[in-house]
Amino acid sequence: MSTVVMHNVVSVDGFIADDNDDIGPLFDWYFNGDTALTDDGSFRMSRQSAEYVRSTWESIGAMVIGRRLFDLMNGWDGTPPVGEHVVVVSHRPKPAGWHPEASYPFVDGVVEAVALARELAGDRSVSLAAGEAGGQALAAGLVDEVAMDVVPVVFGTGRRYFGSTSGFHLLDDPHVVIQGDRVLHLRYRVRRTG
Repeated sequence: MSTVVMHNVVSVDGFIADDNDDIGPLFDWYFNGDTALTDDGSFRMSRQSAEYVRSTWESIGAMVIGRRLFDLMNGWDGTPPVGEHVVVVSHRPKPAGWHPEASYPFVDGVVEAVALARELAGDRSVSLAAGEAGGQALAAGLVDEVAMDVVPVVFGTGRRYFGSTSGFHLLDDPHVVIQGDRVLHLRYRVRRTG
């Protein structure tokens, strides 16, 4: 079964964007190094970050995102940034005429979204965007790991990594700790209780 990994770049005070959905310097580390991540060289980062990000991206079969991220990114114009599928959690349907060829099913709830993404991902992992959808999935016990790319910036307020509904959860000690240039990559397994 697929591993569900809640993931996002995050400020040290726990925000994935400011109150206006601006990411500020959170993604600067994608462009500050000498190691190309992609063939076109559009992403250049430290060697440590490139090795980690490359292996992470290659492991992903499907993504789960909320409607807010879909709208902000226009669904990456129908081409998933990683993996082959994007499942969108939304109470509104896919925009009429929007990239009919794209493998972007829209579902009403996070439980259904994660189940469908697991099916679509096969034996690869499911990347679950942090924020409201991620927090709901964590609260529902659907998240296996939490991955954070922590950037040394303080927002003070904004969109919380765990959203507003995640509740209390224990995580194991990090099993991945990689220091890049202006970013710290961390991965934690979610501790199961009961």
